[in-house]
Amino acid sequence: MKAANELGSFLRSRRSRVSPAEARIPVLGRRRVTGLRREEVADLAGVSLVYYTRLEQGRAHNPSEAVLDALARVLRLDTTERAHLYDLAHRAGHRNAAVPPGGLRDEHRDSADAESELPHMAVREELHRLLAVVGAVPAYVLTPAMDVLAANDLARALVGGLGGAPAGRLNLARHVFLDPTAQDLYPRWEDVARQTVGFLRFSAGRRPADARLAGVVAELSRRSPRFRGWWAAQEVREKTHGTKSFRHPLVGGFDLAYETLLLPGDEGRSLVVFTAPDAAAEAALRLLGSWTAPTAPHAPTAPHAPGTPVAPDTPVAPGTSATGPLTAAPRS
Repeated sequence: MKAANELGSFLRSRRSRVSPAEARIPVLGRRRVTGLRREEVADLAGVSLVYYTRLEQGRAHNPSEAVLDALARVLRLDTTERAHLYDLAHRAGHRNAAVPPGGLRDEHRDSADAESELPHMAVREELHRLLAVVGAVPAYVLTPAMDVLAANDLARALVGGLGGAPAGRLNLARHVFLDPTAQDLYPRWEDVARQTVGFLRFSAGRRPADARLAGVVAELSRRSPRFRGWWAAQEVREKTHGTKSFRHPLVGGFDLAYETLLLPGDEGRSLVVFTAPDAAAEAALRLLGSWTAPTAPHAPTAPHAPGTPVAPDTPVAPGTSATGPLTAAPRS
């Protein structure tokens, strides 16, 4: 696939989502298309039908900023979609610009092939220290292909797959779509999954030569029909901030807010930090933190009678709370 084909696919997907009523176009008779027709988009954007058709067919290159702004307005693109439109249009000016396709780059690639394209795994020592300093909240370093290059102990306790994976060997997109425990961990799994697809497509628009990213998209498209369908829908999302729900097998359900901070000079990597927006989340993180903290030597204490509160500084064993064993939260 070429960048021009991606641009055309994106334009078609977006005009299909704009209704004539939203564009203030009167509807006379039966319409054969969902959304706007090509001639309607061209007319509203102030370009000729021939030129707009060539754009969708991948035969027009280097559209001006004025044309892109007009198309973004007519197609009602949000900030992320507008940025993606510009990324695709600028690449379409280079006729040989290849992009990661919708999973069809090589249908016979396996996970071992994808692993061979992992980026250089070195993470600056300063980032490792930063992860340790923010140890009271989960944090990890993420690549545009959603590889986790480094994580603190609390992040490993939060996302089970992080605990047993060496640096760079856990991919959050593969975790969401291919790990059978993901749908238990994320009660709003479909929202998480669709955001994952949108982020990968946005990254693909920014980094067309990223072989690792192409490999992840190819593998997920081959192995997950749901990923393949959502990828074809051309959704784009930028992972900047938001809230994610968890249903942890040991501490139950809670929500965490997250912020994604770009790391300039680090090959598109970002630092993702979670924080607790309420008391329930704070309690869950404290309990997770008590399991990941180094065990300090302490004098033996007399055993507690059943139902007797445990002192705040008493270590809590994994799988238990201050009053007894923890049980997994029921699935909703």
